[in-house]
Amino acid sequence: MSIADLAREEVRALKAYEAAVQVDDTIRLNANEAPWTSSADHFRRPLNRYPEIRPAALRAALAEHYRCRAENLLVTRGTSEAIDLLVRIFCRAGHDNVVTTTPTFSMYRHYAAIQGAELREVKTTRELDFELAPEAILDVCDDATRLIFLCSPNNPTGTLIPTAVLRAILEQRGDDSAVVVDEAYIEFAQQDSVVSLIDEFPNLIVLRTLSKALAFAGARCGSVIGPVEVIRMIDAVQAPYALATPVVECVENAMQADSLKEAEHWVAKVIDERERTIAAARALAFVKRVWPSSANFFLMQVDNAELLMQQSRDDKILLRHFGGSLSDCVRITVGTPAENDRLLNTLARMEN
Repeated sequence: MSIADLAREEVRALKAYEAAVQVDDTIRLNANEAPWTSSADHFRRPLNRYPEIRPAALRAALAEHYRCRAENLLVTRGTSEAIDLLVRIFCRAGHDNVVTTTPTFSMYRHYAAIQGAELREVKTTRELDFELAPEAILDVCDDATRLIFLCSPNNPTGTLIPTAVLRAILEQRGDDSAVVVDEAYIEFAQQDSVVSLIDEFPNLIVLRTLSKALAFAGARCGSVIGPVEVIRMIDAVQAPYALATPVVECVENAMQADSLKEAEHWVAKVIDERERTIAAARALAFVKRVWPSSANFFLMQVDNAELLMQQSRDDKILLRHFGGSLSDCVRITVGTPAENDRLLNTLARMEN
């Protein structure tokens, strides 16, 4: 059995959309495209023509970057699209369930609700630094658990899931659930990507993005990496021509060696700034706790979160306040050294 067999029956029967054939150096009269280019078109590929239905060169470049085979990867419009597609593929409305942790990225809950899938959340606690015990996940799973979403490093806590914990979940669930590891922030962690486990665990799916470490959030480009049969189903469900030509071209540029080297430089600087800013924040009396982080942000518990939010807004600095179980906490993204200095000045004024 394969986790592909867990997908909805009607999805398993889908065939990918057959687009008009694209052949170089031919007259294209088969796709109802405009025969002229706009004067505003300044891209390498003409915008009057549809892009590749699935950009092969970009797929190969991303697969090389993430160290997997191209057949195991599909390019998506950010990881949010990948989450949406996976929930739609695997979950029958009113029947199947999705398991995740709390607090975590809210889009898992959002797309489960859209699909009508039950959401089961495993609470992690601040007292234990939001660490996840594998048995806590396994205890809430049943025969209808199709997807387990694990964000590592987790948003908004910055907590990294140890490989041993992930292995225990993968081994215990086997073909009964697809385990989806969202690695949007993995470049900022002191741990390798779990993409290396894809061949070992056929129930593992990994999400990666260019939005954070590659500084391409505006391009909306992510990747879903997993078993070939699952990638084929996602391909069949994803809209044709999902990646616009300008996006394909700018991401191809981002995959060049000099751009990747530049990204490595900035990731190292963000990690240094993260630790500097956390250390400075911990020295402040109104700051009750700052949790360790493996991401490009950190979570901070304070005396008065609402007052801090107001003060930061007055100083033209935007922070993130979630409320609920984190009502006394604020998530702070690591900026440039100058931006972090301004933040620290704001925090210092809160002491008065």
